[in-house]
Amino acid sequence: MDASTGFAWVYQGQATLETDRLLNEVAAGATVIVPALWHLEMANVLLIAQRRHRLTAVQRRAALEKLAAMQFTVDEEGTRQAFGKISELAEKHGLTIYDATYLELALRRSLPLATRDEALKSAAKLCGGKTL
Repeated sequence: MDASTGFAWVYQGQATLETDRLLNEVAAGATVIVPALWHLEMANVLLIAQRRHRLTAVQRRAALEKLAAMQFTVDEEGTRQAFGKISELAEKHGLTIYDATYLELALRRSLPLATRDEALKSAAKLCGGKTL
């Protein structure tokens, strides 16, 4: 799961049927695996949303608390792939290193990728990966 999906969970204007369905699955106990950078990226996305007046400080803190209360499995292996597979995927598909990190994780673990990012979805499909 990437940050675009996490943001949709805490900012109603970004929610879709798919992100709501995944949130319900997580609430029911489904396992979500995120790369080590996910928590940092989410904190940054929420801070930027506050700075752009899309969220108030109170809403941002509530979103951080909601996310902190959720149980995620953190994949530590991806950071070791930064200079190899992740960089290759980023270059080949025109992605940021951050987005390629999500793609590499999904491909390595044969997991579907939960993202709202169209370029990332396209890259996953080109690599034979699945998206939610």
